[in-house]
Amino acid sequence: MLARSLDEPTMALVFLTGGSGFVGGHLLRELREAGHEVRAMSRRAESDVPLAALGATPVRADLSDEAALTRALAGCEAVFHAAADTSLWRPQAATQTATNVQGTENLLRAAQAAGVGAFVHTSSVSAFSHLVTGVLDETVVQRGGESWINYERSKYLGEHAVRGSSLPWIVFNPAHVLGPGDRHSWARLIRLIDQEKLPGIPPGSGDFADVREIARAQVRAWQRRRFGQAYVLGGQRESYVDFVHRVGTALGRRTPRGATPAWALMTVARLADAWSRISGREPNVTPEAATLTSQPRRVDSSKARRELDYRETPLDALLADTLAWMRSEGVIGRR
Repeated sequence: MLARSLDEPTMALVFLTGGSGFVGGHLLRELREAGHEVRAMSRRAESDVPLAALGATPVRADLSDEAALTRALAGCEAVFHAAADTSLWRPQAATQTATNVQGTENLLRAAQAAGVGAFVHTSSVSAFSHLVTGVLDETVVQRGGESWINYERSKYLGEHAVRGSSLPWIVFNPAHVLGPGDRHSWARLIRLIDQEKLPGIPPGSGDFADVREIARAQVRAWQRRRFGQAYVLGGQRESYVDFVHRVGTALGRRTPRGATPAWALMTVARLADAWSRISGREPNVTPEAATLTSQPRRVDSSKARRELDYRETPLDALLADTLAWMRSEGVIGRR
């Protein structure tokens, strides 16, 4: 009799948060392709149709409602928690903490009450914080709890709650997530390049991770029962100057030649932030965003490559797929 492969799926009922988002949408596709039934959290009726179109069963629940989460989790074998508030604007801090910290804690308690057997958590390299220098891997001590940037602090605290849970858990810390389906992350920068409205280029650098490979790694880790493990997920490392120039060349658009100095970027960010308190509108650049994009960020994905067959997609190929999707959706090319 042939032995069962580690990745050979046994159909399970899985609960997914963030299924209508960027990473969560790809997780939903991977879980369905692996043969699993997915019950997807849906906070509003307009999310039901796209979730159902991807093969999920939408379930009305909210991270603030522990009782509703417990009901939604009945019968589920695993939770994939991809929902998060990624804002880098200070007025959103309280709402962000409620989602990323209290929401995660509510989901953990609901999963325990429902008898769920696994909790797969999408965190971020931001949990390490910009305060950490050098190459990030799973052995580096996280400092997000010390950060003045609420996104970093809230991702650290949410991940800390998962790691302290009695549930079997797996944590993922992706770097810069790029790929088809992005409407709000790097897509904002790409739209500005397409419109030739990008005022400057941040002086930092980072690793660009393929969202599809992130989703595959998470499903593999759960199927291989890598409980109690964390994985840093990166990709090709480039400066933001190089990234912007690659996008500009691919789109045939003019871009700034070099990086804006960090001090100048922060000056603009502080002025924009001050005006936003009057206008009530989130600025294009905040002090938090200026700080994060001025840092050199390097990660080491060797553990994920070794244990999960994680693949780092070359940036040109990843950008080509991303731009093709954005064109097909009318996100760029409207000039």
